[in-house]
Amino acid sequence: MAGQVFRKFLPLFGQLLVERTAAKTVTRGGITLPEKSQGTVLQATVVAVRLGSKGKGREIQPVCMKVQDQVLLSDYGSTKVVLDDRDYFLFRDGDILRKFVD
Repeated sequence: MAGQVFRKFLPLFGQLLVERTAAKTVTRGGITLPEKSQGTVLQATVVAVRLGSKGKGREIQPVCMKVQDQVLLSDYGSTKVVLDDRDYFLFRDGDILRKFVD
């Protein structure tokens, strides 16, 4: 079902649709963290990508990420999108800080 939603909603021109990773609620030692101290999660998974942006010569420059990539996000610069009661965020390709490599 989720795949059908992403087929209908495709980002344009160098934008990525990402889903943020859930915040950790328990430390390694087993201590439960309250919501106030959890902070903002800056790691996400790319769920939809389309074409890149147009360069100076009107050529399309491809996006550096692909679906299922783990990325590090900036604090600002996103647009929140709600699809099937789940929160997703649109980021420009240039706003992604880092791609995690296994």
